[in-house]
Amino acid sequence: MGIKSFMGKRSKVVAEEVNITVADYMTRKLITFTPDQSIMDVMQKLIKNRISGAPVVNEHNELLGVISEGDCIKHISDSRYHNLPMLNATVGQNMAIDVETIDGNMNVFDAARFFIERKHRRFPIVEDGKLVGQISQMDVIKAALQLKGATWK
Repeated sequence: MGIKSFMGKRSKVVAEEVNITVADYMTRKLITFTPDQSIMDVMQKLIKNRISGAPVVNEHNELLGVISEGDCIKHISDSRYHNLPMLNATVGQNMAIDVETIDGNMNVFDAARFFIERKHRRFPIVEDGKLVGQISQMDVIKAALQLKGATWK
């Protein structure tokens, strides 16, 4: 007698759609800088707070740019090459001003694609012209851990 294969009743697998937005994981308490701050002050705060960069805003909390450790490294290199003191340099002279932002309502996993395509470490989130938060690559990783094997919809 042959072996008969038995398959019990299969229940329908319902794919639960998970809609985790950027706003759910973005950092709202941000360290920010102003254009007139010293680049030396930026370097100290980046090290002290263990961050790789931060938004630059004006007195109305409007996003003007982003200053990063890469911008600081470039300034150090340029200062050494031209034999110039670093004490007088400001954030406004060294920040990136062409800053891409993303929408806080975007799915956080769609934002992950932006990180890959644009090769940025962080994206500011602006609402009504004001800086409201920032999402980093680490925030996306935290969101992925929350799913623990759920579907990626």
